Amino acid sequence: MQSKKFEIEIGGKKMSAEFSDLAEQANGSVIVRYGETAVLATAVISERTRDDIDYFPLTVDYEERFYAAGAILGSRFVRREGRPSEDAILSGRIVDRTVRPLFPNHIRNEIQVIITVLALDEEDPSVVAVNAASLALAVSNIPWNGPVAAVRIGQQAGRESFSEASPLLPAAGENDSRPAESFIINPTYKERENLELDILACGLGGTINMIEVAAHEAQEETVAVAFARAVEEHEKILAWQQKIISAIGKPKREMPAPELPTALGDLYAAEFAPKMTAAVFCGEAGKKNIYALKKEFLTRMGEVEELAAYKKIADRFFEEKVDEEIHRGAIEDSKRADNRAFDEVRPLFAQAGRVSSILHGSGIFYRGGTHVFTALTLGGPGDSQLVDSMEERDVKKRFMHHYNFPPFSGGETGRMGGINRRMIGHGALAEKALEAVIPSKEIFPYTIRLVSECFASNGSTSMGSVCASTLALMDGGVPILRPVAGVAMGLLVEQPAPSNKPARYQILTDIQGPEDSHGDMDFKVAGTKKGITAIQMDIKLGGVPVSILTEALAGARAARLHILETMLKEIGTPRASISPRAPEIITLKVRPDQIGLVIGGGGKTINGIKDTSGVEDITIEDDGSVFITGRNGTATKAKEMIEAVVKEYKAGEVYDGEVTRLMDFGAFVKIGATGNPPTGGAEGLVHVSEVAPFRIEKIADAVQPGDKVRVMIKEIDDKGRINLSIKAADPEFAARRGLKPSTNNGREQGHRPAGSR
Repeated sequence: MQSKKFEIEIGGKKMSAEFSDLAEQANGSVIVRYGETAVLATAVISERTRDDIDYFPLTVDYEERFYAAGAILGSRFVRREGRPSEDAILSGRIVDRTVRPLFPNHIRNEIQVIITVLALDEEDPSVVAVNAASLALAVSNIPWNGPVAAVRIGQQAGRESFSEASPLLPAAGENDSRPAESFIINPTYKERENLELDILACGLGGTINMIEVAAHEAQEETVAVAFARAVEEHEKILAWQQKIISAIGKPKREMPAPELPTALGDLYAAEFAPKMTAAVFCGEAGKKNIYALKKEFLTRMGEVEELAAYKKIADRFFEEKVDEEIHRGAIEDSKRADNRAFDEVRPLFAQAGRVSSILHGSGIFYRGGTHVFTALTLGGPGDSQLVDSMEERDVKKRFMHHYNFPPFSGGETGRMGGINRRMIGHGALAEKALEAVIPSKEIFPYTIRLVSECFASNGSTSMGSVCASTLALMDGGVPILRPVAGVAMGLLVEQPAPSNKPARYQILTDIQGPEDSHGDMDFKVAGTKKGITAIQMDIKLGGVPVSILTEALAGARAARLHILETMLKEIGTPRASISPRAPEIITLKVRPDQIGLVIGGGGKTINGIKDTSGVEDITIEDDGSVFITGRNGTATKAKEMIEAVVKEYKAGEVYDGEVTRLMDFGAFVKIGATGNPPTGGAEGLVHVSEVAPFRIEKIADAVQPGDKVRVMIKEIDDKGRINLSIKAADPEFAARRGLKPSTNNGREQGHRPAGSR
């Protein structure tokens, strides 16, 4: 085995890249280790150029392997990996969104990047995967404008944040006075459990090209400084990668862009260039006028004999011209396609509830032509999702957000059924944005599921889903910390950039159709009035400077506060109570040593309580927390039965009990049982001397099994046995039963036969 190894220290840990002939058929391959986490990245380009497609055919696959976690996972009957988990899909999307903008877009040869997780420890494999994919591509002969670096930046609760009074970033030439201990570089899984701010940022050349952020109402200033800190770490990793490329990198394969026929450009210039400005800047949202002009262009092109064979090239050519016009209008004429100001949000509409009383909560949100409906469903703790993956095992997930995007939302036809990577990614982003305000299980023990249906799409349905979901949560009476709203910010940069001065640019608030398709950045920011809860960024450029991202954060905050105003006019606070259609959940606490008592042998006791009370579910946690889910009073009934099972009895307490069995020396009586049939309770002994104030001959003369009697707890001995007294609780009992003193003087009252209780 031939191999070369390169090392660097990042965040106090060694990162190594090993190049060998292990995957020698791939165009590029590497094993990258960080701590004890290791991934294999391979990159392959096909020899065949596909003439039947008009897009760049890149595929990124992220492969989880159970052995990486040192465990035999899967189901009882299938002990191998199946379809990718949601975590794997999201990690694959992170790699894809990072490397895709750096490919020449004209390539029509299939390229596949595969990330295989070989070993998983405390380090995040997503960060390792991006750096590994970068190296595999960079040392290969595949045309690619990398390398690119990835780092995770964390800030724990209680660590320093940056107030509005502090500068966002140090001025050029100034010393950076930020405390080095403020951020954690590549925090472990355990450290990430207590992070107030969690940023995964990728970039190159002093810019950032992919961002994922989860936060607990972080300030824009803090986030901006964290971006700058990420760029510092990128520079170290990129310098290391460049050394590797210089040492072992292959020459890049020549794949020039296809030449366009002169007649195509002439046709466009003569007949359609004059119409493009009016079609793009028509003052209407969406692409209707652009589509109409494109159809006219393709039809006209088909009439020219020498251009008939260039339909796919012509389609791409026209889209490039639209792209150029959108950029020109913004940079030179300060115009947007729908004539809005650059910082203007489209018309808003918010509705909380009023869809159907069957739903536990609902929200409808419009932002221009983007229309989203969200439904809320509440369930008991037993309805939580059990996550059992390579990264997490036996984890109960009590908050879920799911996102659907049917083809009609874009005015198209398409296949229905199932989910795709985009749906998973957008659903996860909205879930991340809302998770920071979801009440804890102690406050609100329900399992919460939100489903966002995107019924009309014209820019950022994911942020529309955040707004509609907030409305649904508040309509359903979920006591969220604060309402959350989101908006997508865009960017148009002068193309081509001038050689002697910085490129001009325009930041766009609330991007819509053409700006989403042809813009250079999709920067989604969600949060409350207090701060940011989630960010996601994708770009078509090589990277965006932190200074521009800082401006975009400020614009997103202003737009978010404006959107929140509309939402709060519809519903100012969560409703005082949940829907009567939702289940009732009652919580109580038992001692951990009483859990077995509640469950009973083979689950007999708890199953009996469920059957008798009619509850939907009873969940008992290791700390003794009991969650009872039911409807129409069944939860209250089950609670009483459980309390009876674990009740601690004290001397002097009086109960109505039932005689269960007789012995020569007395009767056993069941006390404290509830329900029908009775459940729980305890059994105690009424000695024959405790029935009447005088001596009676036989216990059978006083009571029989099944009799109801009132008793008092006389004492509980050191073994926990309960001694009861009828005469102390019911002095008239003997008289009512017609009992008379015994005439048998051969037996001393109160004597117990040997071996009796």
